[in-house]
Amino acid sequence: MKAARRRDQGPAASAAQRGASGERAVSRVDASRCAGGGGASDAAGNFNGGEGEMAAKGTEFDGGAIDGRPSVRWYHRPGHDDGGREFGNAAAFAFEADLEVLAREATQNSLDERDKRNDRPVRVRYTLHELTGEALARFRNAVRWDDLQPHYEAAAAQDQKVGRVIKAGLREMVERDRLVLLRIDDYNAHGLTGDDYEDGRFAAVVRRQLDSRKSDTSAGGSYGLGKATLWATSRLGLVLMNSTLSEHHEGRTHGRVVGRLDLPWREVNGRRFAGPAWLGQPDASAENAEVVRSWWADAETVEALHLTRDSDESGTSFLIVGAHDVASLVGVGPDGDGEAGEDEDSLERMHQRLVRALGSNFWAAMTSGGERQPLLEASVRTLRNGAEHLPEERVDPLVHQPARSRALQAFLAGTTVDRLTEAGQVALTTVHLKLPPRDGAAGTAGEHRAVLLVTEATDADGRINHVTAMRGNRMTVRTSRVPGLPIGTNPFQAVLLAGRAAGEDAPFAAEAEEFLRASEPPEHNKWSQTEELRMRYSPSAHRRIATMTWEVNKAVHQLVAIAKKEKSGGTNKVSKRLKITGKQAAKAKGATTPPKLDDLKAVIDPTGAWQVTAEVKVTAGAEPWVMSPVAKLDVRSGTRPSLGWAEVTAVSGCELIDGVLHFAPGVRRAVFRAVTDVSTHPVRAAFSGLIVELHENKETVA
Repeated sequence: MKAARRRDQGPAASAAQRGASGERAVSRVDASRCAGGGGASDAAGNFNGGEGEMAAKGTEFDGGAIDGRPSVRWYHRPGHDDGGREFGNAAAFAFEADLEVLAREATQNSLDERDKRNDRPVRVRYTLHELTGEALARFRNAVRWDDLQPHYEAAAAQDQKVGRVIKAGLREMVERDRLVLLRIDDYNAHGLTGDDYEDGRFAAVVRRQLDSRKSDTSAGGSYGLGKATLWATSRLGLVLMNSTLSEHHEGRTHGRVVGRLDLPWREVNGRRFAGPAWLGQPDASAENAEVVRSWWADAETVEALHLTRDSDESGTSFLIVGAHDVASLVGVGPDGDGEAGEDEDSLERMHQRLVRALGSNFWAAMTSGGERQPLLEASVRTLRNGAEHLPEERVDPLVHQPARSRALQAFLAGTTVDRLTEAGQVALTTVHLKLPPRDGAAGTAGEHRAVLLVTEATDADGRINHVTAMRGNRMTVRTSRVPGLPIGTNPFQAVLLAGRAAGEDAPFAAEAEEFLRASEPPEHNKWSQTEELRMRYSPSAHRRIATMTWEVNKAVHQLVAIAKKEKSGGTNKVSKRLKITGKQAAKAKGATTPPKLDDLKAVIDPTGAWQVTAEVKVTAGAEPWVMSPVAKLDVRSGTRPSLGWAEVTAVSGCELIDGVLHFAPGVRRAVFRAVTDVSTHPVRAAFSGLIVELHENKETVA
């Protein structure tokens, strides 16, 4: 196919050439010609065969260019001249149809596009919208479904992964007369600025693959893959966009609309198509009259496409058509296999997964402190045929991550302390990251000081004794357990702020930001060896991160260490409700005194179970001992109810075999951990005391 070319616009026109297969040879269009949509109808010729010589008029909104509104139609990229075929967007295969992944990637992109000319947060709202009946019929008409249907049918007939997904999406819509839309709106963001084809935000999102266009080193994205999650979440591979620009393009800023469809290679009516298609107005400057570009849509068109924005603030609305969430089905049903009637687009489940994903990944970006505003505000709402189904739910970081949010608040407000001496305090220290020089040079380019915050954990924090790490955009990159903590350590949460997250005045903050960004994989979920890190720095550069991690763990140990004078008095608020009791086991003939409990520590975990760490004193002797730990509730009178163990773990000096502890001869001290089975609790742990006994297992000994 001959490459499309814009007609000569005069001396100022560029002559940039692109390749074939629908890529453009373009020059800039005079803004006065496009601002009002003028000239678009000039290109409203016929499709060149393959679709029944379908006239452009048949694919225009309202049947044509009425009252100055431009004609709009679908353009499908022709098949490659060399016979090559792509059976799906490879970038989309990097991600599953998982709403938590979508929320992480899409919100990260909105954070990266925050308009930093002001100190206001970027506002992101997710809207789930179920369409049925007449509302669905109107929407299908708005997206020109009759024109798309033969392409969908051809794609669904293929025995390929994308074809099977599309087939399921079509069946869902036809048989259940139901379609789920998911719209992601951001405000106080830049919007899709730039030319339709040349370098810029618009082309990076709408026209290109693997084009990140992120010049800020604090940006979360760096591979250009995140946007693919939008199309991966659509059963139909269809995303519509409406953008309000932060800067003028063609003399306008409001209502820049375009659609992109990602389908596999297909053949329709004897004509072959490469994959993607775009919804837009015909480009009057192109030699190929089929090529379309974005258009400036009126309010009626935007409303019909469910793309109406709530304010004039700059930003973009992405509408995912046929949204689904395969990952939500994991573990559904009592047998883990799911139930008939369960599906991946249950509105209630999708709503909650979005809220949870935003809270777990972006709590830090949503946290404010002192005079510092949050970087992000996020919410989720759910509609059915335009009516509210689930009310808008604002994501509150203090609800989802109370301890970590408290720690970051204290840092932002400047109220941290050097040591933890009272409940609710946040301790701060710094750890070193020695930055390697570029291009494999020896030595150190600078020493960055990352900020480490530690505070006591709460019951709502989930996994305790972990460090959550992030950099400038304050999205959680990784959460890791602190190893080797001493017995009886008070439960805590730690937060590591590296790069620009440590503050613009932190030494080498910008350099650390760039270094850590290069160490992140496409998922941005860890700091480790990557090809980018190896090429930019050296093959051993990742060791600097490992050294920083070791220093972080060491610093946490120092901050949470318990002074010896305090250790005997108990280590947490439930220590007074713990008892070591029970009669000593009978002394076997020729044996020494059996092992006995010497110290006991416990916390109540978020599930309501007792987590017990016990030290056992074993007297010297040649006899092995086999003992069973027993948990009972402490009651004032009557028989003490026994509790079951959900888990028993031998830590040191002993071995767990068939549920009992074996103490080898010669061992003097041993440690085991155990967790009670909540289903055996007659009352909540918070309202009871716990007794732990160590009984000899006589049958095993015999």
